[in-house]
Amino acid sequence: MTDFTPFEELLRGHAGLLEDSTHDRWVRAQALFEERAYREAAVLLTELLDDPGDVRHELTDVRLLLARALFHSAQLDGTIRVATELLDHDPNEPYAHLLLGRALQRKGRRDEAQPHLRLAELLGGYRS
Repeated sequence: MTDFTPFEELLRGHAGLLEDSTHDRWVRAQALFEERAYREAAVLLTELLDDPGDVRHELTDVRLLLARALFHSAQLDGTIRVATELLDHDPNEPYAHLLLGRALQRKGRRDEAQPHLRLAELLGGYRS
């Protein structure tokens, strides 16, 4: 896992010559996810959703990566919450249905999971 803290502290010491833009935070969150630092990625993605900066469009990609990070770090309640929010904005997102269905399954809520798993298969070809 890459620790970005020393570099960030170095940048802060230079009177904001390099700002931490929304894009920079998004790229860093993606890198953390790729490095399987799921909890760290989830923290950064949550901050990005709380303060989207100059992003004005729908944050489907951020929400989806956050739901994935939460799922991979076994934060099932968070996965369910974020996937549900994402589906409120984009009900045809197949991977969100898959994540929601799998999280509900892991929590023993199989009856609630089935419609989402079926939609994930129908919309995106994901087999459960």
